Amino acid sequence: MKDMYILAIESSCDETSCAIVKNGKEDIATVILSQIDIHTNFGGVVPEIASRHHLKNITMVIEDCLNKAKMTMDEIDAIAVTYGPGLIGSLLVGVEAAKTLAYIYNKPLIPVHHIAGHIYANNLNKEMKYPLIALVVSGGHTELVYMEEEYKFEFLGGTLDDAIGETYDKVARVIDVGYPGGPVIDKMAHQGIHEYNLPLPLNDSTYNFSFSGLKSAVINLAHNYKQRGIEINKENLAKSFQDVVVDIIVKKTIKALKDKNVKRLVIAGGVAANKAIRESLEKVCNENNIECSYPNIKYCTDNATMIGAAAYYAYKKGRIATIELNAKSNDILK
Repeated sequence: MKDMYILAIESSCDETSCAIVKNGKEDIATVILSQIDIHTNFGGVVPEIASRHHLKNITMVIEDCLNKAKMTMDEIDAIAVTYGPGLIGSLLVGVEAAKTLAYIYNKPLIPVHHIAGHIYANNLNKEMKYPLIALVVSGGHTELVYMEEEYKFEFLGGTLDDAIGETYDKVARVIDVGYPGGPVIDKMAHQGIHEYNLPLPLNDSTYNFSFSGLKSAVINLAHNYKQRGIEINKENLAKSFQDVVVDIIVKKTIKALKDKNVKRLVIAGGVAANKAIRESLEKVCNENNIECSYPNIKYCTDNATMIGAAAYYAYKKGRIATIELNAKSNDILK
């Protein structure tokens, strides 16, 4: 079978990224232009600013990627793009760029769901085997997905409010340790002890998650201590917060694996880089004879490489879009 080179575009949030991926597994070239430094001043991503910078940078990023790969558009077999979910203004920039390339160069246009991209980032390290459970944990998503076979998704449950990455950022803001909060809180947690009593969020029999109550508990605790003139130990609060997060994520993930009688788990998304979550899931998977894997750290956060990896299998399933493709801020993986 002829090798397939897919040029992929990702612009769902605040990273403008382009990649060329061979056969859904080999990263030929990847360019990522992050806006973290810009949004740090605001304590989070500002949608209007994000879309404006995507528009400014998208052409340059695509050209840089082709130059890095030493390839031309004539050597590209298809164009892939994240169509959703995400920030609508940001998504539109990527979708319009992909549609333009597909039209001008007469290439197939492959629409890729952002969550599918995160899951297939695992395929860049090691070919995934089925059936499996995918745990997707990122700034905007906390989801459990069952995959019986290649590129077939069954949504089991997800966050009913704040995603886990978003919750980390808000807790970091409460204790004033900067943005993005995930890596900072994770590091601080490994230096602290479990001192503060925080509620286990949505501790029920579903596969859903809810972190708004936990976030509110941290805010209320910090406010009460401030009112009483007592200084909070930030490392201990980070440890107490992360412990309950890990507890509920592990509990519901293992429940999904057992209920579906599946022996494979893939972890995906930016929060998959979290040391405590990875180590806790690896430990419980080892205890239950479950194969556990996660992407290389560089493929955990938003990137076009994962979109190109997923697109290869989407193409094999016949998922080709017309020039009428539009961005969707909200869309269930299916």
